Amino acid sequence: MAKPPQNQQKEEKREKFSREPSPANVDEILGRTGFRGELTQVKATVIEGNEKGKSIRRNVKGPVRVNDVIILRETQIEARRIRTKIMKGAFT
Repeated sequence: MAKPPQNQQKEEKREKFSREPSPANVDEILGRTGFRGELTQVKATVIEGNEKGKSIRRNVKGPVRVNDVIILRETQIEARRIRTKIMKGAFT
């Protein structure tokens, strides 16, 4: 039996926004965030996948440096900007 058109549209939509992990290169460290400063906000460029070349702001937990490669579960959602100039931790 042939699939109804609605199911085909849903499958195409899933393929377009796949949940495949995408590697990204850290271009810039923007600052520390989180309640205790445990997260680092970075600007990263996606290396592979549907969003190749897209620059995105993300929060990263753990040690990270410029030119590190991080794996993003998804590339559609971007982190909010850090509003205050006060940054916790020893980051400069």
